Amino acid sequence: MTTGEPGQPRTDRSPWNWLLVLPIVLPLLTFLYNADEPRLLGFPLFYWLQIAFIVVGVATTTLVYRMTK
Repeated sequence: MTTGEPGQPRTDRSPWNWLLVLPIVLPLLTFLYNADEPRLLGFPLFYWLQIAFIVVGVATTTLVYRMTK
């Protein structure tokens, strides 16, 4: 694989890649959603926080992709 420039090997050692740890570690912090309140549109904290984790994962992946492209 190359970067588009002949003779240059591709490197994945960008500091932006460290940002990809966030969507992995964030859902593992159970104290964040270990509660029933607050509720959003009748849904407990756990459910809408899981949706927020998905949004964080998509946003983080998109940002890292664009910054390392």
